[in-house]
Amino acid sequence: MTCLLAVALAFAPGTVTNARAIVPLRPQIDVTGYVIHVDLSPATGRLSATAAVTFTALEDLDAAVFGLNNALQVESVRDGVGTNLTCVRDASDSTVSVTPAIVVSKGSSATWIFTYAGVPTLATSPAHGINFAQVHGPVSALLYPGRWFPIAMPGQFTDRFTAEIHVTVPSDEIVVGSGGVPSGGHDLGGGRTQFDFNWNKPGLPGSLIVGKFLPAISAPGAANVRVYLTQENQTRGEGFATTVAQAFASMSGEFGDAETDRLDVVELPEDSVSAAWAPGVIAIKPSHSSARLLANTVAHQWWGSQVSPATLGDAWITNGMSRYAELMYVQETSGNAAFESAIADVEAGALAYDTEPLTSLGRVDPFSPQFQSMTLEKGAMVFHMLRWEMGDAVFQQFLQALVKQYADKGVSTSDLKMLAENISRLPLTAFFSQWLDGTGAPEYTDSYSVFRLGGDKGFRTVGSVSQDLDLFSMPVGLRIETEGKTVDRRVDVAGNAAQYSIETFGRPTKIIVDPDNWLLKSTPALTVRTNILLGQQALAQGDQNGAIAAYQKALAVDRGSSLANYRLAEVYMTQQNYQAAANSFRDCLRGNNDPKWTEVWSHVSLGKIYDIAGQRERAVNEYRLAIQTKDNTQGAVNEARALIEKAYKPEPLSAH
Repeated sequence: MTCLLAVALAFAPGTVTNARAIVPLRPQIDVTGYVIHVDLSPATGRLSATAAVTFTALEDLDAAVFGLNNALQVESVRDGVGTNLTCVRDASDSTVSVTPAIVVSKGSSATWIFTYAGVPTLATSPAHGINFAQVHGPVSALLYPGRWFPIAMPGQFTDRFTAEIHVTVPSDEIVVGSGGVPSGGHDLGGGRTQFDFNWNKPGLPGSLIVGKFLPAISAPGAANVRVYLTQENQTRGEGFATTVAQAFASMSGEFGDAETDRLDVVELPEDSVSAAWAPGVIAIKPSHSSARLLANTVAHQWWGSQVSPATLGDAWITNGMSRYAELMYVQETSGNAAFESAIADVEAGALAYDTEPLTSLGRVDPFSPQFQSMTLEKGAMVFHMLRWEMGDAVFQQFLQALVKQYADKGVSTSDLKMLAENISRLPLTAFFSQWLDGTGAPEYTDSYSVFRLGGDKGFRTVGSVSQDLDLFSMPVGLRIETEGKTVDRRVDVAGNAAQYSIETFGRPTKIIVDPDNWLLKSTPALTVRTNILLGQQALAQGDQNGAIAAYQKALAVDRGSSLANYRLAEVYMTQQNYQAAANSFRDCLRGNNDPKWTEVWSHVSLGKIYDIAGQRERAVNEYRLAIQTKDNTQGAVNEARALIEKAYKPEPLSAH
């Protein structure tokens, strides 16, 4: 039998109407393990599989909903005694609903065997526009979010399980997955090889990457890290191995031992996501690789794999901590300046979609920009601020306790709150109420007066730190710059204002609130960065008008933002609105020159516009100005030199 379609025409003879695989609000079952046999044919793009799903009923069960890629046609679902079960497919949300022969009573266990096949593509992805499952050469990827095997719904990203997976592929291909053996596959004859994987801890091991990979590459002194790449990308192998080994060692020191000390780094297809992870697996798209992206993916070995969110409303814990682990790695390897710059970027993402409390995001599509920005960026800022509250030593103790206590389990927000207070001995109710249950960020102001003390005793500064959130309560850093020594102090701000009195030997010349950027706060500069980020995200979704509106909002706050002007000019350039683009590139050059690369690329872009307009002399002058900057960011100077030799000709606009 095959699954009935829930999208059948109403009233058509012989069809089932109003039959939808409605995803329940809470888990019905706890999947404990899978045994999967899957055969892949990259030549045809086809996947054929059987998946035995063992689960425990969390309530009396008369139907269960599973996520399954729409491309995969279910041939049958059988229970443990071989009875065929009724199956209803709902293509609107990539699910199937299975009805047992008899009700599965609460607390009892059962095993259902799914037999299915199909050709997964981008068009059938459960996440619109994101390619999580594909079978083709030279690299195939079956990633857990692609639902290439049946996943209990709800439960994606939260329901932990063991997995025994047997994968058959052409003999010239290698399979990388969780719990593989170093010896690799065994020959089945007929040009086919089987690879066997067994992850026997409760986790999220359901990702496989298959390709015509070269023998594994390792870095000196890091035999536990093995890199699998195609011949095209083999030169990146040692660099990947070195970075991953360094990040893994660093994070092991910060968080404690991971579930496994063996990491397989593997290449993803170019039309897949930039990075993915599974227990013991770091998957990366070579063209998008960077030390930060690799570090973030390594961090998921602890935050996501070893410890997972109890519900999607708790995903800020693992997503946020994976981002913050990445930033901690930046601080360790590149210093405080790089760390503070990275924090500034994260702050913009934290406030870009801050319209709902973090803990309510379980209702939001986990692949949406809002869910990603909030759980990753605001989640990271929560940990950053918690580190400020606790201090470095106690914060590290807290993180290690969190990993140890919730290893191979899901952690909830209430679990984290309780552990944070127990470890730090601090009252943190107000902190978590503000940053998890609230929205927005405070805007600080500072007013003060300076008084000379008698004799040579120096000066007393009496002032007040104010902010605009009634229920806010946190320590805030103050830096008092004087004619002599700089003095740092903490002021506990509870409510709208806090008074302070600080004595210094030298006369104060400047007072800075939160000088080291520990707190998420509303500032004009952050408003500009946030709107630029929103513009970039709108553009990534094909919304040029939305991007223009966001960049113009940024410029309404700071007309001199070179980056906002540059991004606006880029959109106009794409639309072939060359006069508007030229005006914005000139505004960029008149702006604050932040970041510096906007100068060289504005000259290159203006040169292209003049070439398009047939004004070759003006174009060459702009290319020369670009060369004079000596800033070869992303090959800008090289391109300018080439354009002096040969005039720029634009690609024609695509017809739609």
